[in-house]
Amino acid sequence: MKLLDVLTAPWAIEPAKLLEIQAIYATHLRGDKIDIAALEAKLGRPLANEPKGYETIDGVAVLALDGVIAKRANLFSQISGGVSTELVGRDFKAALADPAVHSIILAIDSPGGTVDGTISLADLVAGADKPVVALASGTMASAAYWIGSAANTVYITDATTVVGSIGVVATHTDVSKAQATQGIKTTEIAAGKYKRIASSYEPLSKEGRQTIQDQVDYTYALFVDAVAKQRGVSADKVLADMADGRIFIGQQAIDAGLVDGVATLDALIGQLNQDRASGKPPRAGVAHKPKLQGAAMPITREQLAAEAPDVLAAVQAEGAAQERARIQAIEAQAVPGHDALIAALKFDGHSTAGDAAMAVLAAEKQQRNAQAAALAADAPAPLPLVPAATVEVTKTAAQKASEAQALAKSKGISVVAALKELDFA
Repeated sequence: MKLLDVLTAPWAIEPAKLLEIQAIYATHLRGDKIDIAALEAKLGRPLANEPKGYETIDGVAVLALDGVIAKRANLFSQISGGVSTELVGRDFKAALADPAVHSIILAIDSPGGTVDGTISLADLVAGADKPVVALASGTMASAAYWIGSAANTVYITDATTVVGSIGVVATHTDVSKAQATQGIKTTEIAAGKYKRIASSYEPLSKEGRQTIQDQVDYTYALFVDAVAKQRGVSADKVLADMADGRIFIGQQAIDAGLVDGVATLDALIGQLNQDRASGKPPRAGVAHKPKLQGAAMPITREQLAAEAPDVLAAVQAEGAAQERARIQAIEAQAVPGHDALIAALKFDGHSTAGDAAMAVLAAEKQQRNAQAAALAADAPAPLPLVPAATVEVTKTAAQKASEAQALAKSKGISVVAALKELDFA
């Protein structure tokens, strides 16, 4: 990294850390060189801050990202340790190609760093063909979050882990007065309107400030879009809840959607191996990775009791209240004769009032059908049908006389003849 870039280039880092870095480089730039050998002699040991590659544990590659992020190893990383995106990218590719590695964990503790190199590493993580999990311990801010959010899932180790600081910062240092006190005046000769529009050898002009602001705004837009894509949310969601430059601590980061929950390194390694053993397909690539929206890695009751007893007590109280309400709702569905069924449903731990109503209705119907069948079986046999007796109807004298008169009239014969014809004589 060029020294001037450290002082002027856009950074995705916590502002306080940037001031610390710039102070070191400003000292170096003035000519007060840092004597590495003398520093090691004073410490009594070599600095030994070289990148260490990755460690494989039960088929999971653990790749550490500790310290300030820069594109290449540089003076600052040599002194205090840091992350070279080029070297991490190299090691990440090696882990992807390693047949002994089925998943990767990015163990992150970093305040962020330069924008240069960050996007390339984040894109590499997002496009991995093996499951990738980011685990933040201590700090995962700015450029470190840019990279970490590209993983399939993102976790923090505890309630004090700092996450966020999504934003971009650039500075302009005017050294003209400092040079003047030393009797120095630097005159820059440049071609092109914007070539030295924000020169360090003169006060920052309005146009120079706007140029820097435009660069910062553009980089910020890239950052917001990347987080939105990598976390599976809208850019508006990122702008509203995540990307105003704030830092989020522990549960705040979960609530804001920056991370998916709390987990330990051992728990993540175990979960990744369990997923592999169960045949779950690799959750690789931004387009395919699921977003858990607040879900967390499994945590034991003992861990919860030790780390958050108040949370455990609240969860237990809430669960007890819900269970009482469930039992009372089932009891309201009771019908005489089905006491044993209601008792079983109350204590199975999952049946609802609706389930109970359906079960009681089915049992009642079955019981009534059985009763009807029993009554039908006990009924006496029906009596056989007997034909009605034939009764001869005797006509009266008046009826006979009436019929004879009608016949006599119709045939033009005497009534006596009609009576004889009708056999009434």
